[in-house]
Amino acid sequence: MNYSYSALSPGGSGGFGGVDQHNRCCRNKAWCVKDICGIVCVIMTWLLILFAEFVVMRLILLPSNYTVFSTINMIIFQALAFLAFASHIRTMLSDPGAVPRGNATKEMIEQMGYREGQMFYKCPKCCSIKPERAHHCSVCQRCIRKMDHHCPWVNNCVGENNQKYFVLFTFYIASISVHTLFLVLTQFAECVKNDWRTCSPYSPPATIFLLLFLTFEGLMFGIFTIIMLATQLTAILNDQTGIEQLKKEEARWAKKSRLKSIQSVFGRFSLAWFSPFTEPSCRTRFNSHFYSV
Repeated sequence: MNYSYSALSPGGSGGFGGVDQHNRCCRNKAWCVKDICGIVCVIMTWLLILFAEFVVMRLILLPSNYTVFSTINMIIFQALAFLAFASHIRTMLSDPGAVPRGNATKEMIEQMGYREGQMFYKCPKCCSIKPERAHHCSVCQRCIRKMDHHCPWVNNCVGENNQKYFVLFTFYIASISVHTLFLVLTQFAECVKNDWRTCSPYSPPATIFLLLFLTFEGLMFGIFTIIMLATQLTAILNDQTGIEQLKKEEARWAKKSRLKSIQSVFGRFSLAWFSPFTEPSCRTRFNSHFYSV
């Protein structure tokens, strides 16, 4: 395990102040992990969403002769695409719950309520006191509170502070995938029923290629995000993160009820649950997360 024992003893020294600019951008206002693999995955995600936007709008909905059908589905598709994109951005640019680096100083230890001689764990990689249920991420190079996993598609860890946005991202991508597959099926039926030359502004080979690629994309993203969404919801309801399940860690913390677990991620039930622009109203205080793991 990547932890080391430390004991508070007289004569300790060190300082902890200022703003930590590690993994920060936009004048320190946003969290941003500078990982090449993650950045490439993020760009690929955006390009795939834009491709779906292009095919659905340019090939399926805008040329449609059924005004009511195209208008309703256009509103649904654009709303889901916007919410999926916003959830992705919020997940990527939100601090997942990073523990301050180098907080294992005498001053900080005393502020946290540790007494002289009391034993605690310290992460040797980022020189931080290990909070309850925190794990060190080698990509973010930080200890993350309630770390579930590091997801390259959002170029960030999924942790205590951004799990809601990640769940919304998987939910909206799954929804837009199902909606896209429905629209592709209706377009195929329309083209087979009528003439392939009149059902699309493009040639029949180009139309078939675009629809088949969009079908593959919808199936791939739909299956992946539905599985991920189910995994995330199960972990939340069981009050056990993905990495805790993977390592088969025994619950040394007081497990919450399913209602309390849901509220700890989304807040009290309201329409704000489905908004990537609101933060959960129920937040656990930071200091309550420190314990020996």
